[in-house]
Amino acid sequence: MISYIICAIIAYLIGSISFAVIFTKKFKGFDVRERGSKNAGSTNVLRTAGKGVALLTLICDICKGIVAIAIALLIGKITNAGDVKSAVLIEIAGIFVVFGHTFPIFFKFKGGKGVATSLGVLLMSNWKIGLICLIFALVIMAISRVVSLGSMMAAILFPILTLFINDSYLVGGKEAHFSYIIYSLILALIVIFNHRTNIKRLIRGEENKLSFKETKE
Repeated sequence: MISYIICAIIAYLIGSISFAVIFTKKFKGFDVRERGSKNAGSTNVLRTAGKGVALLTLICDICKGIVAIAIALLIGKITNAGDVKSAVLIEIAGIFVVFGHTFPIFFKFKGGKGVATSLGVLLMSNWKIGLICLIFALVIMAISRVVSLGSMMAAILFPILTLFINDSYLVGGKEAHFSYIIYSLILALIVIFNHRTNIKRLIRGEENKLSFKETKE
């Protein structure tokens, strides 16, 4: 139980490092949460601070998920947890790093939507499912030019794929298949919940299209 709590705290603290805020303040002199969509994510950074800062933010946000899962795996090895318990540690880390990204304790609990960090988590948890979701999201984004739509569709696809794929997991596999299904549902719900305002704009036909031009609002 202690290892689970430690894993959750570490993952949450890692997730709470808001690179979108840090980089826009350092390189552009403003807080990204005060411009554009007010979201601390790489898409809003792209719109308000440009491609270079957005790419750096994207990479670092993905790495948060990767690092959190790697630490969970390390904790599992240090505590001699079996495959099933190690899988639970990974699931806890994945959920809490995304939760930290969304509600960062270091930045007044106002963060991003967790898509990039979730991608890092997915690729580490199950590279096969992660790649399928990534390609699917990119195709939807390329066709619609709406980042939020691709992100939500990939989030929905994640638990569906988990139902049918029980291999290629970092640890656990078939033995932990049921817990991975629950894990995928929780992550999908977090991402979709974080896009609730985007859903309203999509319904009204007012959602922003992907653009590589900086806005000065």
